[in-house]
Amino acid sequence: MTKNLKTFVLAAAAALGSAGASAQTTLNGAGATFPYPIYSKWFDMYGKAYPGVRINYQSIGSGGGIRQFTKKTVDFGASDGPMTAKQLYEVDGKSIHVPTVLGAVAVAVNVKGTDGKDIRALNLDGAALTDIFLGKIHAWDDERLKELNPGTALPGSPVTVIHRSDGSGTTYCFVDYLSAVSPEWKKKVGVATSVDWPVGLGGKGNEGVAGLLVQTPSSIGYVELIYAKQNNLAVAAMKNKAGKFVVPSVEGVTAAAAGAKVPEDFRVSIVDAPGAESYPISTFTWLLVNEKNPAGKGAVIKDFLKWMLADGQKAAADLGYAPLPENVKKMVAAAVERVR
Repeated sequence: MTKNLKTFVLAAAAALGSAGASAQTTLNGAGATFPYPIYSKWFDMYGKAYPGVRINYQSIGSGGGIRQFTKKTVDFGASDGPMTAKQLYEVDGKSIHVPTVLGAVAVAVNVKGTDGKDIRALNLDGAALTDIFLGKIHAWDDERLKELNPGTALPGSPVTVIHRSDGSGTTYCFVDYLSAVSPEWKKKVGVATSVDWPVGLGGKGNEGVAGLLVQTPSSIGYVELIYAKQNNLAVAAMKNKAGKFVVPSVEGVTAAAAGAKVPEDFRVSIVDAPGAESYPISTFTWLLVNEKNPAGKGAVIKDFLKWMLADGQKAAADLGYAPLPENVKKMVAAAVERVR
């Protein structure tokens, strides 16, 4: 616990006398579903280590997290897509994007081959994936998919596309990748936490998309990796910039981040990264915090962020996230000192 936080807790206890033992500071946050599994674990771990602090988090999607943070109805937000210049202006430009971990957006499928067995191994490239989500590839036995998957018993069943229905950082990362590999996607659909989808069914949150994928035969969608694992969904190997087919993994995300030039405001994209081991649909995820906070809360937020950089990072890999690179941790540590 930092000196400032200790001072705050002791002062509160003194002011409350015998009731001081039950004094508690509560932080409320909202946002991305992508990092919810790791955030849920972190907030529980931190609460047990420091019983005087309780952190509540609503997993409502990055778009909702940014809105609530901008309206100042929460103490912190969370997003997998960085805030725009306009959004930053609305919070007086005095907020910090704090990278917490990195993760992979998996392309998950639920389809049976002509032999009646689930297809557990599927290769895709950016062009084919884009055309699926543009509605140009209608069936699983399309010639482009057959060329990418020689020997796989692809069926003639129609492809059902599933996407997010809410504002989502997972969506931001996914369409950021499609825009990086397809000028047509960039022009027609673009990059945002919420877009006008050309085709498909919508599910709310990573949980909703994963649930629809499980329930919908012959479907394809995108979810954060742990949601695919928890629902036993098959994930595609994506062809990366080096021409290698790579499945989403901690190692693939780490490789994608290795060469990233991270700016001082931490708003950076690492999709379609170079490197033979890089998984191409990878992203940082951020907590959105204010530099200046209500009395007492700034010390708690700062202390949690310091804990996150040290103890919290150790829990990342077990849940399918990649911990922050050392150079980024040093940058974040310096930025956290501005929180008060």
